[in-house]
Amino acid sequence: MGLAAARFFSLLFTALALAPALAHLLELPSKIGLARDDYLTVQQIYRGWALLGFVIVAALISTLVLALKVRKRPGEYASAVFAFLCIAGTQVLFWTFTFPVNRQTNNWTMLPENWMALRTQWEYSHAAGAVLNLVALVALIFSVLPQDEK
Repeated sequence: MGLAAARFFSLLFTALALAPALAHLLELPSKIGLARDDYLTVQQIYRGWALLGFVIVAALISTLVLALKVRKRPGEYASAVFAFLCIAGTQVLFWTFTFPVNRQTNNWTMLPENWMALRTQWEYSHAAGAVLNLVALVALIFSVLPQDEK
């Protein structure tokens, strides 16, 4: 993969990973106060979203490839590595906070007694992931912008 392709694919897949993450962030204020039955109903809109996992894997791989390709260009390298770490951070958040809630609620098909605490954990872990995805995209944009050479 050439440098131009690495830049293109890292930007593309990071932007595609940001889209559903921003959806979670933007819906949070409207969903966080829903009643039990309403929340359970609304959560069903996420069926099939697990298929988006390939986008995250592609964002990780393409961003890592970009970092390796620009490793001799300090400014670009730092931005690409930072973006990679942000994307990796979204996965740490997901597997540490979001996925355990999915398991406890059987992917939101049932609500245990502590469902409100689980909802808070699920919603805010997605919100934090969205922020990391956005920061990753901004870092990638900086990595592909022309660098001042002095």
